[in-house]
Amino acid sequence: MSWQTVVAQPSELGESPFWHPDEQMLYWVDIPARQIHRCNILLGTLQSWAMPSEPGCIAPARTQGQASGLVIALRDGIYRARQWGGPLQRLVPAEHDPATTRFNDGKADPLGRFWAGTIYEPRDARKARLYSLQGRHGGAPVLESKAGDATVGNGLAWSPDATTLYWSDTSAHLIRAWDWDAERNHLSRERVFRQSPGKPQGWQPGMPGYEGRPDGAAVDVKGNYYVAMFEGARLLKLSTSGELLADIAVPALCPTMPCFGGADLKTLYLTTARHNRSAEELRTYPDSGCVFSLRMEVPGLPVNFYMD
Repeated sequence: MSWQTVVAQPSELGESPFWHPDEQMLYWVDIPARQIHRCNILLGTLQSWAMPSEPGCIAPARTQGQASGLVIALRDGIYRARQWGGPLQRLVPAEHDPATTRFNDGKADPLGRFWAGTIYEPRDARKARLYSLQGRHGGAPVLESKAGDATVGNGLAWSPDATTLYWSDTSAHLIRAWDWDAERNHLSRERVFRQSPGKPQGWQPGMPGYEGRPDGAAVDVKGNYYVAMFEGARLLKLSTSGELLADIAVPALCPTMPCFGGADLKTLYLTTARHNRSAEELRTYPDSGCVFSLRMEVPGLPVNFYMD
């Protein structure tokens, strides 16, 4: 297993990658740089689009079955762009106070809703929530709160049969799971999927004894959950019961989120971060912030489109 650097131009905090099957391009965001990127991996061409505030997450969108731009969670609300570089239409305002909270990890579900969690930036209270946006019921888009009791919402994913939803709180080193009724969009039977050990007192980057904390995630066709472990320099592959199946070392201390892509969905792409990392760490991991890829034996699930 050998990681390849597929985008050498580093992001400050790369997040929310997805493979667009129609365009055969990789998309992702750089949150603090307020940029959305897309890259033709084969040609090596990179395009960037400046945002008015931090883009926490994005998803491809379809209108009447046709690919139609993006849905974008910015700091103060969820927006719709009908084409790359086009005007931004705010679908719904945020329910949180943008002075202390912004949207973070999110993606579309198998039925075409858009989900986004939040991050409570003071990190001194569990005020982050997970929201679902329904945009194709014939009326104005509706934003609903679905879960909470978190500080940094991350790790959103669904099982292949669309009956289980995963969501993590990075600060608590906790991944939770729910039974999900897709048609009713109802969550039940909340449970701990995996609780990772906390950061040891006095731990510094480069020291052993810490596996990191759960960030973004992706799921393969067998239902295995792949989670980037921020500050752990690793990607964990977990079974449907939360059992550790593989501990995959990565070439950055702070991986942020994986996604599956390529024509066969057997290429695992991984965004990483360098924002606010020490000079010593960046000397050890000089490619921090780059996008990496790894070929896998089992394909992943394709990206879901937001439907309006």
